[in-house]
Amino acid sequence: MSASALVLKVALPLPLPWLFDYAPPPGVEAARVLPGQRVRVPLGTRELIGVVDSLGAADPHAAELRQAQALCDDVPLLDGELLASLRWLARYTHAPAGEVYATALPAALRRGEPLPDTRTWAWRLTEAGATALAGLRKGTRPRRLAELLHSGDRDEDALDQAIDDWRIGARALAKRGLVERVASVVQMRGVGDSLASGFAPNAEQRAAVDGIDKASGFAPFLLDGVTGSGKTEVYLQAIAACLARGRQALVLVPEIGLTPQLLARFRARLGVAVHASHSGLSDGERARVWTAAWRGEARVVVGTRSAVFTPLPEAGLIVVDEEHDTSYKQQDGIRYHARDFALVRGKALDVAVVLGSATPSLESLHNANEGRYRHLRLTRRAGAARPPQVRVVDVRKRPLQAGLSPQALDAMRAALDAGGQVLVFKNRRGYAPVLLCHDCGWSAQCRRCSTPEHGRPMTVHAAGRRLQCHHCGARQIRPDACPDCASLALQPQGVGTERLEELLAERFAQVPVLRIDSASTRRKDALEQALAKLGDTPGILVGTQMLAKGHDLANLTLVCVVGVDEGLFSADFRAREKLAQLLIQVAGRAGRAARAGEVLLQTHHPEHPMLQTLIAGGYHAFADAELAERAAADLPPFAHLALLRAEARHADAPMAFLHAARQALAGEDSVSVDGPFPAPMPRRAGLHRAQLLLSSASRRALQTRLGLAMPALHALPEARRTRWSLDVDPVDLY
Repeated sequence: MSASALVLKVALPLPLPWLFDYAPPPGVEAARVLPGQRVRVPLGTRELIGVVDSLGAADPHAAELRQAQALCDDVPLLDGELLASLRWLARYTHAPAGEVYATALPAALRRGEPLPDTRTWAWRLTEAGATALAGLRKGTRPRRLAELLHSGDRDEDALDQAIDDWRIGARALAKRGLVERVASVVQMRGVGDSLASGFAPNAEQRAAVDGIDKASGFAPFLLDGVTGSGKTEVYLQAIAACLARGRQALVLVPEIGLTPQLLARFRARLGVAVHASHSGLSDGERARVWTAAWRGEARVVVGTRSAVFTPLPEAGLIVVDEEHDTSYKQQDGIRYHARDFALVRGKALDVAVVLGSATPSLESLHNANEGRYRHLRLTRRAGAARPPQVRVVDVRKRPLQAGLSPQALDAMRAALDAGGQVLVFKNRRGYAPVLLCHDCGWSAQCRRCSTPEHGRPMTVHAAGRRLQCHHCGARQIRPDACPDCASLALQPQGVGTERLEELLAERFAQVPVLRIDSASTRRKDALEQALAKLGDTPGILVGTQMLAKGHDLANLTLVCVVGVDEGLFSADFRAREKLAQLLIQVAGRAGRAARAGEVLLQTHHPEHPMLQTLIAGGYHAFADAELAERAAADLPPFAHLALLRAEARHADAPMAFLHAARQALAGEDSVSVDGPFPAPMPRRAGLHRAQLLLSSASRRALQTRLGLAMPALHALPEARRTRWSLDVDPVDLY
């Protein structure tokens, strides 16, 4: 091949900051290959699926050029706005383009599989099935499915909602020729026909909807509404207007648990199919949703963080619900923030982006205050609902049962006797945070995360029988006796959700007590099923922050917050913001319908200034004070940060790399470089951890410094002896 011939510049899913040159596949002219197409290439003895980034001249100093094996697509999967936005993301995060492109593709497409069939399928009862219906055994899945199909075809989404595990019955009937799978013709209602069946928007909601609908081109909105103010109704009205214009809408939510509730409301109110995209789906399901959006067939997509990479060839609106939530930030691999990338895509697509929250992030509030976002306020609850009454319970010198005060237990009894529901919030899963020997003081520590200076207790689980580290996942059986002194006086210390569940189930045996945390909701749809099981009957929910996010529980009248004091004295500069958001969000679950709500806030520090400000003035009073402190301390949003992390089996390797990195990052005073120093958690999963913090008042100056230094960092000899990563705009410093 001549030096002037075009070659493929391929981005491979490897942690290497360069592109790989390949000759085009056999029988393919390079000029006919387009950026964004997937390509199968050899690398050493392996085959990899990469993405063509560009075409160009071969490197004359490179080794012999290898030939790509085959193109996976006839047309680019990543093109236009999406490809341009992904290139921006690679530049901003200083991540390899190949890893960014791979992150944007569903797993099935990353493996080189063809685009899946995106037709909607339905099931039909055959003539033989209609004849055999009476002979099917009553009460069985096949009989129930046949009875349902006897009244007409049903698409698979409808069957999912009608019959649990209906596919088992469908397979049994299909083998006998009694049912058949057919391509469904989607019958769309007129867009917005069902919106009239919902609540009529109040004046504030109408003003917000009108503002979004009348926006021309890229327009970022901060929808700042108190809990229960009807932000979802604003989303629905804005999406309906978007659909009426023939455009697509993307809605991001922070947790899988919120997706079913939003999907149910959206499907009931909008005239099109609403597609879900989250990690709880199979690889095939996620690939089908991505492909349906890429083809323009999926008009509304609701998904979690990774759904921000959904192709939107006919984009009209992007919504980010609970925009303050830190789960929008990816904490490994490509460390992107879905909210921020949604804004970048919205600008590139020239569409409105709505950021919604009852407790906006300080960054978003600052942008609204500076006029970068249009600030939409919803200051009162929708309908007849009223704000809950908040009462601080001073638990100093008070007897506590599993962390609960007598006032809290009495309030629970009164709420349940009145037919209401109770939420007990404790943001610590497990039975107890530590197992302690009462005789010698020994405690169970994680051997993989502890150091002589910093112990990391293992959390007690399963009613005290199992120990687990919540940092690295290590597990072990609880010892019968103390390993140090052989005493049998091993006692769980502290309170977790399992311990609360145990006490409340014993104390209130006449009502259901359901625990909602990551351990109890691992199964698909477990959270949705648990909430459905409780329904509107009196009962108690015990849970972590999973229950603080967006769930609408109409009969919930009392919220008890157990143990907020840990967040009052954290070294993390964002800790107070996170705590304030959590308290407001969880308090907002109470009294969301006609019945009044009450919130009990237990604390050993009732006079703490943050709690006083939050209770007396609400979230915005707290935010104003916190922003003033951040400005005085040159902390975000008044400064921009980047965190260089390193970890290795031996403690000296990360520090050696970071010392060398500091030299490579040295420059003008516009960017300060602090460290290296051990991470707040200096050892995790057997790896010693250290970090270097960069800060600047200018985002451009910080990006320029990082861009100049990254090639040198990759070339450092010390970089090969440690695992390192760069986190631009970190949400925590751990």
